[in-house]
Amino acid sequence: MTRLARWWFAPAPAERLAALRILIGTFGTVWVAARLPEIARVSALPVSFWSPVGVVRVLDGPLDAALAFWIAVATVPLMLAFTLGIGFRVVGPLAAAALLWTLTYRNAWGMPFHTENLLVLHVIALAVSPAADAWALRRAPEAPPRAGYGWAIRLLVALTAATYVLAGIAKLRLGGLAWLDGEVLRNQIAADNARKLLLGDHVAPLAPFALAHPVLLDVFCVMTIALELGAPIALAGGRVARAWVAAAWGFHLGVVLMMNIWFLYPLTGVAFAAVFPVERAGMWVRARRSRGRARTQRSGNARPV
Repeated sequence: MTRLARWWFAPAPAERLAALRILIGTFGTVWVAARLPEIARVSALPVSFWSPVGVVRVLDGPLDAALAFWIAVATVPLMLAFTLGIGFRVVGPLAAAALLWTLTYRNAWGMPFHTENLLVLHVIALAVSPAADAWALRRAPEAPPRAGYGWAIRLLVALTAATYVLAGIAKLRLGGLAWLDGEVLRNQIAADNARKLLLGDHVAPLAPFALAHPVLLDVFCVMTIALELGAPIALAGGRVARAWVAAAWGFHLGVVLMMNIWFLYPLTGVAFAAVFPVERAGMWVRARRSRGRARTQRSGNARPV
């Protein structure tokens, strides 16, 4: 337990956790803002479409469409304040709760989507961490918290790994070992792309090729299960974790090419950012600005001969 505690609470720079807050918060802000028109449409659907999930189950029925829409609208500035680190001790949990409610309420109308689950979990984890101790519109604390910053970064990685492990378990639970022979995936790709074709949507570019070569699907299925159940290896950090991230990103790219299903959070790389020293980009930008200001000051102080 002592070794585990030392690993979990190993130090990490406050700037890294702050950079993750900015990256994840920016994605969440843009994501909610882009979905406002869709939330307005589904909130006005007939009650027969209402099927509450998650925290929305506390409701006996759907909210008034205008109220549901304005709650979603209020989530955008809360997420923006979360990203900027404004009043984070209060705004952070409020933004996380608003995001959880808004996206869950959207999923209460029809088929629930699981593409947003990891985003919400990451925002909740950041909201209860000292993620605004650096690079925030607030006064920096005089001393770092006793628990440091590393535990919050490892929590983000652990949550990412957990979602992939659960996805792998779900595949084996629903399809058993037969899922590995590629037939289940082949039928899913065929049905999904046939539906897209009938509804006038775009067919995935590699779907015909994959369906014509079932051996490739066998390999893809085995690699998918290995990738998902082996996700905890990302907690090892270093090159091993980065190799897993590369494989996971390639998996999502394969899903796009074969099924035209976009998991934008991992595809943009933001879902995996906790594995990398993301603060270096911000420090490089700040160093460039400091050098630029120094050159400007020196040239301003120079006197013509």
